[in-house]
Amino acid sequence: MIGRKKEIARIKTLLTSPRSEFLALTGRRRVGKTFLIDTLLKDHYCFSMTGIQNGNTQTQLVNFGVKLAEYAGYAAPQVSENWQLAFLAFKNYLKTLDQNKKWVIFIDELPWVATAKSGFVQLLAHFWNDYLSKESHFILVVCGSATSWISKKILNDPGGLHNRVTENIHLYPFTIAETRDFLRSMGLQPSNQEVAKIYMTLGGVPFYLENLRKGESFPAAIERICFSPNGILHNEYNNLFNALFTNAELHQEIAAALASQSAGMTHTELLKQMNRSQATGSYQRAIEELMVSDFVVELSPFGKKKRGTVYQLVDEFCIFYHRFIKPNRKYSPGIWQQLAESQSYKVWAGYAFEMLCQKHIEAIKQTLGIAAVYTQIYSIQVPATAEAAGFQIDLLIDRKDDSINLCEVKFYSGPFTITKEYYQELLIKKQRFVEYTGTKKQVFVTLISNHGLVANAYAREVVDAEVSLEEMMGG
Repeated sequence: MIGRKKEIARIKTLLTSPRSEFLALTGRRRVGKTFLIDTLLKDHYCFSMTGIQNGNTQTQLVNFGVKLAEYAGYAAPQVSENWQLAFLAFKNYLKTLDQNKKWVIFIDELPWVATAKSGFVQLLAHFWNDYLSKESHFILVVCGSATSWISKKILNDPGGLHNRVTENIHLYPFTIAETRDFLRSMGLQPSNQEVAKIYMTLGGVPFYLENLRKGESFPAAIERICFSPNGILHNEYNNLFNALFTNAELHQEIAAALASQSAGMTHTELLKQMNRSQATGSYQRAIEELMVSDFVVELSPFGKKKRGTVYQLVDEFCIFYHRFIKPNRKYSPGIWQQLAESQSYKVWAGYAFEMLCQKHIEAIKQTLGIAAVYTQIYSIQVPATAEAAGFQIDLLIDRKDDSINLCEVKFYSGPFTITKEYYQELLIKKQRFVEYTGTKKQVFVTLISNHGLVANAYAREVVDAEVSLEEMMGG
């Protein structure tokens, strides 16, 4: 298995626990949650079921009855009238199992099982509290892509499930290094530059990555997967949101608005973009659900707490969809190769590489030799005034050791060259930053690039530290 070392270690400890355990596993759709549980725990299953999307309570009960018959060895499914009777039948089956072995109960896509007014969550809580938790040989695993639902209904439930989950794991997409290793495990041999382009387009989502083919170029693969009418990701965007959120139209509206501004938006700017006069309760809930589900992040301005908070869309595929797929639904062969030569592509690639860097801060810190230093991450955009020119800082690493890294992020087709003009621009930007913030910390200019930096006099003079794509990927 590629990556997931910490998650694997945590799950394996559950098998040797002297008590029954309750694991909640969340993460973005297609990120590999079911694969992780199947790989580690399938040999211990005494029951496993997956909820049926858009199925009503009766459909879920039939599904439960069929799976129970399969595991218990019944000749025919015994479909209960309600969940209370279903759990009673389930308990009777579980009592027949060997108590000297650890048994796993896996309920996948739990939010689909717990239909409205079915009482499933309350009865699951009762089942755990009244039976499973009093035994020592069970591991209850609940899983779902609707992270916001599980967070609200399971992890933060004020009722019967309050503080009942004994292990909570949130599964993130692969890092860029893990993405490279995953592609290599498929027999592909992409260069680091190609891996970066793939990551900037699809993110580290295993399901998306496994659709790449051996011997196929990156442009050909993206056209086939994303732009072709039969492409596996051609209609993924709508399916993704509808599978994760109730009344997903508002979530999509927010994502579309944020996609129009790569640097992010304040609440005021976002509402204006959406043509809304004020933030309603449903709007606020949708923002929170998008953040919990890893689509949006909340960024605080440097030196401030909450005032001026910016919301930024950070899901690679969603950004790519709004930038290229949605405006080009009418397919013609070679469309992606044509788009990849446009100015719009160059602008997108620059921002996409900045986001890649933001998501790999730990790798950047490792390269800079500050892995053990506590840091906070910001970006800064200061508009021009009558007195002074504006400036923008792609990435700022504020360190507890009284230092700050002002990071310039560059995505180019070859090694980046610092010219005399850019050299002067960096000096002015550094000075403006110090004046604007009033910081007393030592400020280091740091250059992060995909192809490295040309070593010339200007680079040696102004750049204090350099990080390459290869270093972010661990060589």
